[in-house]
Order: sequence, then structure tokens, then C-alpha cells
Amino acid sequence: MSDVTAPAARRPVGGRTGTSAGVQAHRRPPSHLVRKGVVNLVLVVIAAAFVIPLLWLFFAAFNARAGLSVSLPTPWTLGNFRAILTEDITYRPMLNGAILCGAGTLLTVIVSVLAAYPLSRYKSKLKRPFLLSILFATGLPITAIMVPVYGMFVQVNLIDTFTGTILFMATTALPISIWLMKNFMDGVPIELEEAAWVDGAAPMQGLRHVVLPLMWPGVSVVAIYTFIGLWGNFFVPFVLLLSNDRLPASVSIFTFFGQYGQVVYGQLAAYATLYSLPAILLYLVLSRRLGGAFAFGGAVKG
Repeated sequence: MSDVTAPAARRPVGGRTGTSAGVQAHRRPPSHLVRKGVVNLVLVVIAAAFVIPLLWLFFAAFNARAGLSVSLPTPWTLGNFRAILTEDITYRPMLNGAILCGAGTLLTVIVSVLAAYPLSRYKSKLKRPFLLSILFATGLPITAIMVPVYGMFVQVNLIDTFTGTILFMATTALPISIWLMKNFMDGVPIELEEAAWVDGAAPMQGLRHVVLPLMWPGVSVVAIYTFIGLWGNFFVPFVLLLSNDRLPASVSIFTFFGQYGQVVYGQLAAYATLYSLPAILLYLVLSRRLGGAFAFGGAVKG
């Protein structure tokens, strides 16, 4: 009997030994805490690299004596905005930029939808080579083709025109837009179109009434991405537009760096603040479309 009960007498009461062992097992070693601290420090440094320039932009726009350092305005003033809100400095370049980028974005979205539809819905031996060609076109530097494009535009009388600049800006944005649009269109089940075809709808009617309403979030993404890229494009309008009254804001902002002999940082920050507003407004307008999810699984059940 003693041999049977002896082991039971040596068992720990209440499981304290097991609990303490579990706590010790879950204790993280100091090296883990050090690595975590280093990672957090690196993330803070990266965040500061993005936040500090934005803080300088905001504070300098309201500072009459703005410099390169980040400092609170003393006092706060709207003088920088009053100095740049003129027709030649702000209003006309902003309008030119809105015309160029708005028309270029609209043209890019329309053409990319029409190009992505057959790539997404039809099988062809040439589809993969065509997609690879588009991918190769996205890697071409714009400076490598500007000289022949300039010569061609001179011959066809498209130099210094909004039409020629819009066409070329839309062309430069098409490769990546077609890739994005095709990927979004692949998420729409083809069974929905087939049901529309059975009811007598033509392929273009199916695209317009079935596919596009379901992929509006993707269209919004392509539109925002294209507009932001065109809005910040400096080189193309600088080369193709020769008249000062046709230059967009992305080119006219360059005058703040050398026209007056020295940089007026306060006015430059105020102009940059206004320059960023169209892209922000476009994002806010289309942000509701971005909330939609490509969850079409339930649409084809039953």
C-alpha cells in the first residue's frame, strides 16, 4: 500500500509547478524585445521621413518668413496664398492641368476598358504575347521616346496643342491601365454575361450593363491612379507645349525655383498645397466606389 500511495504524495498541490513552468515558457527572451524595439524604431524613422515634409509644407504655406526648417508660423498669415492667387500664376495653369489630365484620364479609362474586355473574355494565342508587350512598354523610359515623338508631332502639326499632348499623355498611361483593368475585369464571373447574352444582349451591351456596374471600384482605382500620374507629369507638357499660356500647373511650379533669383519658400508651399487639392478631391469623390468589394460568388449560385 505504501508503494502505491507514495507517488501520489509527491504530486504538486494545485498544479503550481506546472503553472509557473508555463509562465516561464511564455516569457520572451530579452533578444526578442530588442529586435522588436529596433523594428519599431525603424518604422518611426520611416514614418517621420513622410510626415516631416508634409508638416513643413503646411506650416510654410502660412509663414511669411518660411525657410527650409520646420517651424510654427509666427504669426499665421494668408499672405502667401494672396500672392499666388493670380491668373498667370495659379488660375490658368490649374485650368490647363485640369483639361489635360481630365481628358487624358477619361480617354485612358475608355480605351483601357475596351482593350481589357477581349483580353479578359476571349481566348487567343496572341493574348499572352500582347500582354507581355504591354508589360514591356511600361518599362520604357519616357525620355527615350520623346525625341521621335517631338519630331512626329512637328510634322503632323500637333506640337503646342492640347489635342496632341492629351493623346500622348493618355498613351503613356495606357499600358499599366490595361493591365489593371484586365485584372479587375477577371473578377466578374462570365456566367453573368452569358445570362445577358441568352436574353439577347450584345457583347457591348453586356459590358456596359453587366460588367462595368460590377467593377466600378476597379474603374475608380484606374481613374485615380491615372489622374495622379498625369497630374504630376512634368516632362511631357514641358516638351510638347511651347506657349506659356498653355502650360499646366506641373510645369509652372518650376518657375518658383529660378524665376525670381531665389526661392520664395512660403509661396512655393502655398502653391504646392493648392496643387495637391485636385488629386485629393478626386479621391474623395471616388472613395465611395473604392469601398465596394469584388464578391461575386453569391451572384452565380443557384
